[in-house]
Amino acid sequence: MDKKYKTGLALSGGGVKGLAHAGAMKALEEHGIKPDIISGTSAGAIAGALYCAGYTPDQICTLFKKKDFNDFVEFTLPKSGLFATTGFVKFLEEHIEYENLEDLPIPLLVTATNLDKGSSVTFTKGKLSRTVMASACIPVIFTPVEIENEKYVDGGIFKNFPVSPLRNLCEQVIGINASPLVTEKYSNNIVSIAERSYHFMFRANTLEDKKLCDILVEVESVMQYKTFDLKKVDIIYEQGYLATMEALKNLDYSQQNPI
Repeated sequence: MDKKYKTGLALSGGGVKGLAHAGAMKALEEHGIKPDIISGTSAGAIAGALYCAGYTPDQICTLFKKKDFNDFVEFTLPKSGLFATTGFVKFLEEHIEYENLEDLPIPLLVTATNLDKGSSVTFTKGKLSRTVMASACIPVIFTPVEIENEKYVDGGIFKNFPVSPLRNLCEQVIGINASPLVTEKYSNNIVSIAERSYHFMFRANTLEDKKLCDILVEVESVMQYKTFDLKKVDIIYEQGYLATMEALKNLDYSQQNPI
Protein backbone atom coordinates (compact mmCIF):
# COMPACT_ATOMS: atom_id res chain seq x y z
CA MET A 1 0.00 0.00 0.00
CA ASP A 2 1.35 3.41 -0.95
CA LYS A 3 2.07 5.61 2.03
CA LYS A 4 1.12 9.28 2.06
CA TYR A 5 4.37 10.40 3.71
CA LYS A 6 7.95 9.27 3.43
CA THR A 7 9.25 10.07 6.93
CA GLY A 8 7.25 10.27 10.14
CA LEU A 9 8.61 11.35 13.51
CA ALA A 10 6.96 10.29 16.79
CA LEU A 11 7.75 12.29 19.94
CA SER A 12 6.90 11.00 23.41
CA GLY A 13 5.69 12.79 26.50
CA GLY A 14 8.04 13.49 29.38
CA GLY A 15 7.62 16.98 30.84
CA VAL A 16 10.77 19.09 30.58
CA LYS A 17 12.56 15.94 29.40
CA GLY A 18 10.73 16.58 26.14
CA LEU A 19 13.40 19.19 25.35
CA ALA A 20 15.45 16.14 24.40
CA HIS A 21 13.24 16.06 21.29
CA ALA A 22 14.70 19.34 20.09
CA GLY A 23 18.22 17.96 20.46
CA ALA A 24 17.16 14.80 18.64
CA MET A 25 15.73 16.82 15.75
CA LYS A 26 19.02 18.70 15.46
CA ALA A 27 20.88 15.39 15.13
CA LEU A 28 18.40 14.19 12.51
CA GLU A 29 18.83 17.38 10.51
CA GLU A 30 22.61 16.93 10.57
CA HIS A 31 22.05 13.55 8.94
CA GLY A 32 19.87 15.08 6.25
CA ILE A 33 16.66 13.76 7.80
CA LYS A 34 13.64 16.05 8.09
CA PRO A 35 10.18 14.64 8.88
CA ASP A 36 7.23 15.06 6.53
CA ILE A 37 4.82 14.65 9.45
CA ILE A 38 5.13 14.62 13.26
CA SER A 39 3.07 12.87 15.93
CA GLY A 40 3.40 14.10 19.51
CA THR A 41 2.06 13.51 22.99
CA SER A 42 2.34 16.06 25.80
CA ALA A 43 5.90 17.49 25.72
CA GLY A 44 6.30 15.84 22.33
CA ALA A 45 3.27 17.74 21.04
CA ILE A 46 4.79 21.00 22.30
CA ALA A 47 8.17 20.38 20.67
CA GLY A 48 6.44 19.13 17.54
CA ALA A 49 4.19 22.19 17.28
CA LEU A 50 7.14 24.58 17.50
CA TYR A 51 9.16 22.61 14.94
CA CYS A 52 6.22 22.29 12.54
CA ALA A 53 5.67 26.05 12.88
CA GLY A 54 9.20 26.71 11.62
CA TYR A 55 11.39 26.96 14.73
CA THR A 56 14.83 25.38 14.51
CA PRO A 57 15.87 22.93 17.24
CA ASP A 58 18.23 25.54 18.73
CA GLN A 59 15.44 28.13 18.78
CA ILE A 60 13.11 25.71 20.57
CA CYS A 61 15.71 25.21 23.27
CA THR A 62 16.27 28.97 23.60
CA LEU A 63 12.53 29.61 24.09
CA PHE A 64 12.60 27.66 27.36
CA LYS A 65 15.85 29.02 28.74
CA LYS A 66 15.53 31.25 31.79
CA LYS A 67 11.92 30.15 32.16
CA ASP A 68 10.36 28.83 35.33
CA PHE A 69 7.35 26.59 35.94
CA ASN A 70 5.48 29.58 37.39
CA ASP A 71 5.87 31.46 34.09
CA PHE A 72 3.45 29.02 32.48
CA VAL A 73 0.83 28.41 35.16
CA GLU A 74 -1.14 30.11 37.89
CA PHE A 75 -2.39 28.57 41.11
CA THR A 76 -6.13 28.08 41.26
CA LEU A 77 -8.51 26.99 43.99
CA PRO A 78 -8.37 23.18 43.80
CA LYS A 79 -11.44 21.93 41.99
CA SER A 80 -10.40 20.02 38.90
CA GLY A 81 -6.68 20.85 39.04
CA LEU A 82 -4.10 22.68 41.16
CA PHE A 83 -2.94 24.98 38.37
CA ALA A 84 -4.58 26.78 35.44
CA THR A 85 -2.59 26.65 32.20
CA THR A 86 -3.46 30.12 30.92
CA GLY A 87 0.21 31.15 30.94
CA PHE A 88 1.22 28.27 28.73
CA VAL A 89 -1.65 28.80 26.30
CA LYS A 90 -0.54 32.43 26.04
CA PHE A 91 3.05 31.29 25.43
CA LEU A 92 1.97 29.09 22.53
CA GLU A 93 -0.24 31.76 21.00
CA GLU A 94 2.51 34.39 21.23
CA HIS A 95 5.20 32.20 19.68
CA ILE A 96 3.26 30.28 17.02
CA GLU A 97 1.67 32.34 14.29
CA TYR A 98 -0.62 29.54 13.13
CA GLU A 99 -4.00 29.39 14.85
CA ASN A 100 -5.03 25.86 13.87
CA LEU A 101 -3.25 22.52 13.55
CA GLU A 102 -4.25 22.24 9.92
CA ASP A 103 -2.49 25.55 9.15
CA LEU A 104 1.00 24.28 10.06
CA PRO A 105 3.51 23.89 7.20
CA ILE A 106 4.41 20.40 8.48
CA PRO A 107 1.40 18.27 9.51
CA LEU A 108 1.15 17.58 13.26
CA LEU A 109 -0.87 14.86 14.98
CA VAL A 110 -1.62 15.59 18.65
CA THR A 111 -2.65 12.82 21.03
CA ALA A 112 -4.78 13.64 24.09
CA THR A 113 -7.10 11.72 26.41
CA ASN A 114 -10.84 12.33 26.37
CA LEU A 115 -11.59 12.35 30.10
CA ASP A 116 -15.36 12.12 29.62
CA LYS A 117 -15.27 9.07 27.33
CA GLY A 118 -12.09 7.43 28.64
CA SER A 119 -10.47 7.19 25.22
CA SER A 120 -7.34 8.22 23.35
CA VAL A 121 -7.91 10.86 20.65
CA THR A 122 -5.56 12.01 17.91
CA PHE A 123 -6.25 15.55 16.73
CA THR A 124 -5.37 16.52 13.16
CA LYS A 125 -7.21 19.84 13.18
CA GLY A 126 -8.59 22.38 15.59
CA LYS A 127 -7.25 25.28 17.64
CA LEU A 128 -3.54 24.61 18.06
CA SER A 129 -3.00 26.10 21.52
CA ARG A 130 -5.91 24.21 23.07
CA THR A 131 -5.20 20.81 21.53
CA VAL A 132 -1.50 20.96 22.41
CA MET A 133 -2.30 22.09 25.95
CA ALA A 134 -4.87 19.31 26.28
CA SER A 135 -2.21 16.79 25.30
CA ALA A 136 0.12 18.09 28.03
CA CYS A 137 -2.50 18.50 30.77
CA ILE A 138 -1.34 16.21 33.59
CA PRO A 139 -4.40 15.17 35.65
CA VAL A 140 -4.77 16.72 39.12
CA ILE A 141 -1.80 19.03 38.50
CA PHE A 142 -3.53 20.97 35.70
CA THR A 143 -7.16 21.86 35.06
CA PRO A 144 -8.56 19.77 32.15
CA VAL A 145 -8.91 21.52 28.80
CA GLU A 146 -12.39 21.72 27.31
CA ILE A 147 -12.77 21.18 23.56
CA GLU A 148 -16.24 21.09 22.01
CA ASN A 149 -17.87 20.59 25.42
CA GLU A 150 -15.69 17.60 26.35
CA LYS A 151 -12.78 17.56 28.79
CA TYR A 152 -9.30 16.44 27.77
CA VAL A 153 -6.14 15.62 29.72
CA ASP A 154 -2.63 14.27 29.09
CA GLY A 155 -2.39 11.99 26.08
CA GLY A 156 0.19 9.92 27.91
CA ILE A 157 -2.48 8.15 29.96
CA PHE A 158 -3.25 5.87 27.01
CA LYS A 159 -0.50 6.65 24.50
CA ASN A 160 2.66 8.32 25.75
CA PHE A 161 4.61 7.35 22.62
CA PRO A 162 2.34 8.05 19.62
CA VAL A 163 3.94 5.91 16.92
CA SER A 164 0.79 4.04 15.85
CA PRO A 165 -0.97 7.15 14.42
CA LEU A 166 1.91 7.39 11.91
CA ARG A 167 2.51 3.77 11.04
CA ASN A 168 -0.01 3.44 8.21
CA LEU A 169 0.75 6.91 6.88
CA CYS A 170 4.53 6.71 6.51
CA GLU A 171 7.09 4.59 4.71
CA GLN A 172 9.41 4.85 7.69
CA VAL A 173 8.91 6.06 11.25
CA ILE A 174 11.52 7.41 13.63
CA GLY A 175 10.59 7.43 17.31
CA ILE A 176 12.20 9.56 20.01
CA ASN A 177 11.27 8.31 23.49
CA ALA A 178 12.24 10.87 26.12
CA SER A 179 10.53 8.89 28.87
CA PRO A 180 11.79 5.30 28.66
CA LEU A 181 10.86 2.70 31.24
CA VAL A 182 13.83 2.68 33.62
CA THR A 183 13.97 2.35 37.40
CA GLU A 184 15.78 5.55 38.38
CA LYS A 185 16.29 6.57 41.98
CA TYR A 186 13.56 8.49 43.80
CA SER A 187 12.94 10.26 47.09
CA ASN A 188 10.75 8.64 49.73
CA ASN A 189 8.17 11.42 49.92
CA ILE A 190 4.58 11.73 48.73
CA VAL A 191 5.33 13.97 45.72
CA SER A 192 8.19 11.81 44.45
CA ILE A 193 6.20 8.60 44.92
CA ALA A 194 3.18 10.05 43.09
CA GLU A 195 5.38 11.27 40.22
CA ARG A 196 7.10 7.90 39.98
CA SER A 197 3.74 6.10 39.88
CA TYR A 198 2.52 8.36 37.06
CA HIS A 199 5.71 7.72 35.15
CA PHE A 200 5.37 3.96 35.37
CA MET A 201 1.79 4.18 34.13
CA PHE A 202 2.70 6.47 31.23
CA ARG A 203 5.75 4.50 30.18
CA ALA A 204 4.15 1.07 30.35
CA ASN A 205 1.82 1.90 27.45
CA THR A 206 4.79 2.64 25.14
CA LEU A 207 5.85 -0.98 24.71
CA GLU A 208 3.71 -1.83 21.67
CA ASP A 209 4.42 1.47 19.94
CA LYS A 210 8.18 0.99 20.33
CA LYS A 211 7.91 -2.12 18.16
CA LEU A 212 6.42 -0.04 15.32
CA CYS A 213 9.50 2.18 14.89
CA ASP A 214 11.99 1.71 12.07
CA ILE A 215 14.47 3.73 14.10
CA LEU A 216 14.02 4.00 17.88
CA VAL A 217 15.95 6.43 20.08
CA GLU A 218 15.48 6.18 23.84
CA VAL A 219 17.05 9.02 25.83
CA GLU A 220 17.59 7.18 29.11
CA SER A 221 20.07 9.72 30.50
CA VAL A 222 17.35 12.38 31.01
CA MET A 223 15.32 10.25 33.41
CA GLN A 224 17.30 11.64 36.36
CA TYR A 225 15.65 15.06 35.90
CA LYS A 226 12.34 16.10 37.40
CA THR A 227 9.27 16.69 35.24
CA PHE A 228 9.20 20.50 35.60
CA ASP A 229 12.92 21.28 36.17
CA LEU A 230 13.48 23.96 33.54
CA LYS A 231 16.96 24.69 34.93
CA LYS A 232 18.23 21.62 33.07
CA VAL A 233 17.07 22.68 29.59
CA ASP A 234 20.56 22.88 28.04
CA ILE A 235 21.64 19.53 29.47
CA ILE A 236 18.47 17.74 28.37
CA TYR A 237 18.74 19.23 24.88
CA GLU A 238 22.32 17.98 24.60
CA GLN A 239 21.39 14.52 25.85
CA GLY A 240 18.71 14.22 23.18
CA TYR A 241 21.23 15.24 20.54
CA LEU A 242 23.91 12.81 21.73
CA ALA A 243 21.52 9.86 22.09
CA THR A 244 20.22 10.36 18.55
CA MET A 245 23.71 10.77 17.07
CA GLU A 246 24.72 7.53 18.79
CA ALA A 247 21.64 5.68 17.53
CA LEU A 248 22.26 6.79 13.96
CA LYS A 249 25.94 5.87 14.22
CA ASN A 250 25.12 2.39 15.51
CA LEU A 251 22.81 1.91 12.54
CA ASP A 252 25.48 3.31 10.26
CA TYR A 253 22.60 5.42 9.04
CA SER A 254 24.79 8.26 7.83
CA GLN A 255 26.14 5.95 5.14
CA GLN A 256 22.70 5.23 3.76
CA ASN A 257 20.50 7.40 1.63
CA PRO A 258 18.41 9.76 3.77
CA ILE A 259 14.85 8.63 4.35
